[in-house]
Amino acid sequence: MQIDKLRGKETDQLFKSILSLRDLDECYRFFDDLCTVNEISSLAQRLEVARMLEEGKTYHKIENETGASTATISRVKRCLNYGNDAYTMALNRIKENVEETTES
Repeated sequence: MQIDKLRGKETDQLFKSILSLRDLDECYRFFDDLCTVNEISSLAQRLEVARMLEEGKTYHKIENETGASTATISRVKRCLNYGNDAYTMALNRIKENVEETTES
C-alpha cells in the first residue's frame, strides 16, 4: 500500500480520531476543523466518482455531473482496478446501512 510510507504515530492518531467519531454531525464538526472546504469537497467528489464508475457511467457523464477532471476520474478508476478495494468496501457499507435503515 502506498500509504504504508506514512505509517506512524501521527497518522495512527488521525485514523483513530476518525474512527472515534460517533455520528454524522461529529464528522462534519471534525472535518470542518481539520480540512479546508476544498479538501472536503475533493474527497467527497472522489467517492462520488467511484460510485458512478462502479455503476458503469462514462467519463463524460461523470465529468458533467461531478465537475471532476478526467485526471481525477482516471486516478479513481485506477484505484478501483488496482487498489485496495477500499472504495468498493465503503460504498457497499453505505448501501447496506441505507438498506438496513429502510427495512427498519
